[in-house]
This record gives sequence, C-alpha cells and structure tokens, in this order.
Amino acid sequence: MIKLMLSIALFGVSAGAVQAQDTLQVQGTSPSLYISHVVKKGENFYSLSRAYGIPPKEIAAANKVTMEQGLQLGRTLHIPLTAANFSQKADASGTPVYHKVTEKETLYRVSVNYNKVPLDNIRQWNSFSGDGLKKDSYVIIGYVKGGGVAAEVAPKAEKVKEKAAAPVTEPVAAKTEDEPAPAPAPVKQAKEMVKKEEASRPVTDAAIAPAPAASKPVAVSTNTDFEQLYEQQTNGGKKASSEKGPGTWFKSNAVGKYYALHNTAPRGTIIKVTNPLNGKAVYAKVLDVIPQMKSNAGLIIKLSDSAMQALGSNETRFYCELSYEN
Repeated sequence: MIKLMLSIALFGVSAGAVQAQDTLQVQGTSPSLYISHVVKKGENFYSLSRAYGIPPKEIAAANKVTMEQGLQLGRTLHIPLTAANFSQKADASGTPVYHKVTEKETLYRVSVNYNKVPLDNIRQWNSFSGDGLKKDSYVIIGYVKGGGVAAEVAPKAEKVKEKAAAPVTEPVAAKTEDEPAPAPAPVKQAKEMVKKEEASRPVTDAAIAPAPAASKPVAVSTNTDFEQLYEQQTNGGKKASSEKGPGTWFKSNAVGKYYALHNTAPRGTIIKVTNPLNGKAVYAKVLDVIPQMKSNAGLIIKLSDSAMQALGSNETRFYCELSYEN
C-alpha cells in the first residue's frame, strides 16, 4: 500500500513539473517543427508523452536515444510538433506556441514558415487588426494539445464558455471533473486580501479614488504607489528578475490599484508587467499563488481585470513580460 501511494505521488510530481515548463517557443521550419524541453527531476518519457500528446517512442527517436537509456536531468530535448499534438485550426485550444519576430519579418513569412497557417488564424489568436509585426514581439502560431495541458475537447464551446464565464468567477468556469474541489481557494483568498487591502487605505487615498461602483473605472497604465514600491524593492531596477510568457486575469472589485497571482514572488512583491505588443506597463501587487488547475497550466501570472484592461488586452490569454525583485 505504501509503495502504491508513493508511486501515485511521484506520478503527480512528474506531471506537475511538465506543466510548469516555461513558455513554449517554436523552433525549426515546416514540416520539421519542434519545441525544446529541459528535463526536470522526476520526468520520464511517459510523463512527457502525456504532457505533449506524442508517443514516448517518437520523443526518443527525435532525440536519438532509446527508451532503455532513460532521460538525463538537465538535458534539452526536442519535442516534435505533429498533426497529432499540434493544432493550427482557428478554434484550436491548449497551450499556445509562440514565434519570436525577427527584424523586417512579415505576417505572411510567419505563415509560410509554420505550415502555411492561415493569416486570419494568426490575427484571431493575437488580436491583430493588420499585418504589421514588431521586432522581438511574440506571436502565437498554434496550440499544443497534450494531456498535461488543457485538452482540446469541444474547442468551440469551450472558448465561448471561457469568455462568458471569466468575468464572474473564473475558477468555477474552468473547473473540470478530475480537479480537486478545493482548487479555487487561492483566488477566493486573493479576493479577500484585496478587500483587506482596500479597507486599510489611508484617508488621503480615498480622496483620489475613482467614482462609486456605478461608474466604470478608468484604466491607467501605471500606479504611482506601487511603482514607488517597485523602485524600492528592485533598487531602481538593478535587482530585478525578468520572466516572459502567457498571462490571464481574474475578476476583482479593486479600483485604482492592480493585483496579481504569481507562483514564486512572495506576497507583497510589486511586479512590473509589460505588454510587448504595445509597450504599455502596469505595477501589480502579489496577493497569492496561481491555483493549480488545468486552465492555468503554463501561466506565469494572473492579473486583476483592471490591470489587464490597462495593458490594452481583451483576450483571455495574453503574452507579457515581468520584472520583479530577485
């Protein structure tokens, strides 16, 4: 019985490690596309197979190793992107795969390099109104459909459900049958902490607060109080760590201040969040960790809805760059 429990625990650890993998960036050109994965403790061919939706033998063959050899900790593997685990359909879902834009690169060239994905699909996934691309920005070119990330089950219905339900209670909309019931607790705690934060404001802060809830709050690109704290924590940016990847948002009643959920930054840390597509930035205060749910796989941050609006994004997921005290 003890051995069985230990086996189940190790299985959960290995799956969790794959879900925590950094942002997926495409490499190679059609038809030989792949992503890189650095082997972490507890991972094996089978856990990677579940996470990326590709048979373990194909992973071994792509990296010129045998199943018997196993995986070496810290080794960088090539994970092939095939029709079985990679979707470029308009209604695709799962974990986004990004391309980093080079100088003078066009949307058409990106399409040609990556299986001639339709231009309209790229525009839809990235909320583009035109064909202009900015150097060093990141563009979604498809989605990985692995079992360790959000599965592609009825994608059309899922997208409509996600957009409609997110402003109300995001954790409830994202819950699936195989998730533990207590999962939404961190977001609930985060909301309670927002209320406490707002209740403890000085009287002078109330004088500059926006109008009552009846009027729609106006989003601003920075927050003076949090920006000053960020400068203190990072010594003017000299002691800052950076991070890049996808983010999403949660519903908050906070007005005039921005809050965040993050897995490694301690509570109270101020994170500078930048949208590389338009250069807008906000300063958000960390309240808690990101809930361990399938819909949150691969995320590096969750922002309050007002902060997300200030970044100029209206998508469920958006690419962002983070900077915070190291």
